[in-house]
Amino acid sequence: MVVALPRPVAAGDRFTVTVSYEGWPECTDGPWGEVGWTELDDGAVVAGQPTGASTWFPCVDHPSHRATFRITVRADEDYTVHASGELESVAEDDGERTWVFVSPDPLPPYLATVAVGPFQRVELTGSRVPQLLVVPKKRRKKAERTFADQGRMLEVFAEWFGPYPFPSYTAVVVDTSLEDPFECHSCSVFGKNQLGTDWEEQRLVAHELAHQWFGNSLVLGSWRDIWLNEGFASYAEWIWSEASGGRPAGWHAEKAHRTLSRMRQDLVIGDPGHVRLFDDLVYVRGALTLHALRVELGDAVFREVLRSWASVHRGAWVSTDGFREHLRGFAPRERWAGLDALLDAWLLRPALPELP
Repeated sequence: MVVALPRPVAAGDRFTVTVSYEGWPECTDGPWGEVGWTELDDGAVVAGQPTGASTWFPCVDHPSHRATFRITVRADEDYTVHASGELESVAEDDGERTWVFVSPDPLPPYLATVAVGPFQRVELTGSRVPQLLVVPKKRRKKAERTFADQGRMLEVFAEWFGPYPFPSYTAVVVDTSLEDPFECHSCSVFGKNQLGTDWEEQRLVAHELAHQWFGNSLVLGSWRDIWLNEGFASYAEWIWSEASGGRPAGWHAEKAHRTLSRMRQDLVIGDPGHVRLFDDLVYVRGALTLHALRVELGDAVFREVLRSWASVHRGAWVSTDGFREHLRGFAPRERWAGLDALLDAWLLRPALPELP
């Protein structure tokens, strides 16, 4: 493709490039499993993280590249479509419906998604944030029970992380089993096997919701800093546990530390590498890093660290170095070396530190 411009492009210039392409999208296999456009028994869904976006549209498939999105999908009238962003319009024509979704906030390609299927759209209550459940009819009752506390989760997380960063939130349930649910821009996708009211299912609801702050509003500049997404979302599970009358975060931290102490410690979670990007150690040890900081700083300061981190960097790229610098604003200079040492021990060395 050749684009003719009247003059050289200068820094700060804005312009639009239209790319036309055609073909059959499909998933691709990687060290993390299959990602990308996935055909279901009755419909389709896109799991974009980390490199699945390029299976259905041309892009630089890396979180350091962001763009606004306008997604238009035409499907038979028996099908419902959900996509990243906000629903702008639905038009019917000769047995088909055309759905248009717009994401005005720039997002990395992997957070764009589409889900097509025989879904129902159900409004959920319990929060000032508009919530939508997109679910197959036969899964509706169980799904409504699964997400019954999601409104309260939104309110709890707003207290800890600041206001919810997008206009609405949607939980999509597909009629197939998924190895893990996954987050997208202003929505998350769950499999039929992840519905339920036990802790194991509820922690997943909390985890994916927390990604709207950590991962979707605050965007990684590099995959090496993935703990800033997964560690924060994993710690949000423990925050929800104690806020909902369950086990306190300290109990979960002690249990997780005992589990890790019996495992081989061979991963530096501050730079886990391509193959082990989603290793369990990144999630659990990332959460333990935050708990160690909570103990070191105290609850009040730790909460303010999280709220200001999410607020100051809303809509921006983040990094581990940036988080270090952010922490320094909440401690006198004589404590900076101690905080750096804490982060170094948990993030940059494979040996498991003692839990404070």
